[in-house]
Amino acid sequence: MKTTLMTLAALALSAPAAFAHATLEQSEVTQNVRERMVVRIPHGCGDEATLRVRVAIPDGINAVQPMVKAGWDLSVVTGPLAEPYHSHGTEITEGVREIIWEGHLPDAFYDEFVFRARFTEALPAGELVHIPVVQECADGAARWIEIPEEGKTRSDYAYPAPAVMVLPAADHGHSHGHSHSHSHGHSHGN
Repeated sequence: MKTTLMTLAALALSAPAAFAHATLEQSEVTQNVRERMVVRIPHGCGDEATLRVRVAIPDGINAVQPMVKAGWDLSVVTGPLAEPYHSHGTEITEGVREIIWEGHLPDAFYDEFVFRARFTEALPAGELVHIPVVQECADGAARWIEIPEEGKTRSDYAYPAPAVMVLPAADHGHSHGHSHSHSHGHSHGN
């Protein structure tokens, strides 16, 4: 049994592409829209349980709201925003820079961590935005933070940061406040 485990461990180390990466459920986001983002954690570090999931929020993403997760403690790290914005007539200069969920996810299990955020026009349309994720375990971490250099792809890296494609804002000439009003839906009959 030990030989098999050692062989599996060696294979996993020699072929990181075989690992299931931390990824985002979404493949695309739209500028100036608040999007629901789902971070997928497919396994622990080696055979260890994941005890902490940290999501770094890059510049150009604001109005971040993480979702509370049953059985997990939730905290955020705030800091100055590269691009202040206005909300309800107030200038917002500080925001969430990192989301931290702390709990226990056994290696054999899969889980998802959810947050909402607004993707601004500071993020170039037609380009990927990378959202680094770090999984911390008792004796190690899987740092999904590698951002591909020019001419390389995510598959060239052992620990690529999750990424989404940024689509251009749909309503150029209109007030930015109206683009999301139709997405609330009508659930009065429920």
